[in-house]
Amino acid sequence: MTTNDVWTIQKLLNWVAEYLKNKGVDSPRLSAEILLSSVLGLKRIELYTQFEKIVTEEQLAGLHDLVERAGKHEPIAYLAGKTGFYSLELDITADCMIPRPETELLVERAIEFLRTRSGKQFVCDLCTGSGCIAVAIARNYHDCQIIATDICDAALSVAAKNVEKHGLKERIKLLCGDLFDPIMPQLDVEKFDLIVCNPPYVSAAEFEKLDKNVKDYEPKLALFAGDEGLDIYRRIIERVGTFLKSDAAVMLEIGYNQRQAVKQLLEQAGCFGGITTEKDHFDNDRIVIAKKI
Repeated sequence: MTTNDVWTIQKLLNWVAEYLKNKGVDSPRLSAEILLSSVLGLKRIELYTQFEKIVTEEQLAGLHDLVERAGKHEPIAYLAGKTGFYSLELDITADCMIPRPETELLVERAIEFLRTRSGKQFVCDLCTGSGCIAVAIARNYHDCQIIATDICDAALSVAAKNVEKHGLKERIKLLCGDLFDPIMPQLDVEKFDLIVCNPPYVSAAEFEKLDKNVKDYEPKLALFAGDEGLDIYRRIIERVGTFLKSDAAVMLEIGYNQRQAVKQLLEQAGCFGGITTEKDHFDNDRIVIAKKI
């Protein structure tokens, strides 16, 4: 790709998609669309309605850098500065983990649970990261107040942008601190109707085997959770009962091989009744739901 040639959007899309395919990048055509949309300030659909539009040399220079980095497996979402989650567009940076489609199942079950209840619902989202879960719940269930916590101040800055972007500043409060630590029970909320969390859950062995684009670019703090990947679950479950109403629920995203271990931790807590697990669309165990007695 040189700036001496005349490049139309169609020609560029084809060239970038082929380049990324040869570099082994996942979904090369989609990745090409996202990068080109980002550089040109167009929606993906607009690329196809403006196929013959000529791209300027300045835009080509910007695209060249992004494509080169994408070819080295830097995540497309970080390069574009945004990603999609639960039909919402979210800002994203390398300070937080990229939301995964599998996590949408947790959001879906949370919304379904809230819809079975009456009155204003109080929700806590631990390890909020980009704020994707809190924002998706608040956008789709209006009669709720959410407290979202994260230990990483830089990640919370991203969450704050997403909260503001979707007009939710009055309904989502962001607190910086370790899990429940920043929550002041009497001042913030007495107890919660629902606590959700997609915590770090990658074990030491799994971390070494992660794909390059995850291991080298996504924050280790948002992924790694001790030798077994259970460190954060233990710390959440140890305290979660005191923050829940008697008929409330906790919903946790889990790794594909952690169902039994997390279920056992919840059983040992002694304050939960029905504990259920659910698989994602890849047929992997994905969420555990526990109702407080």
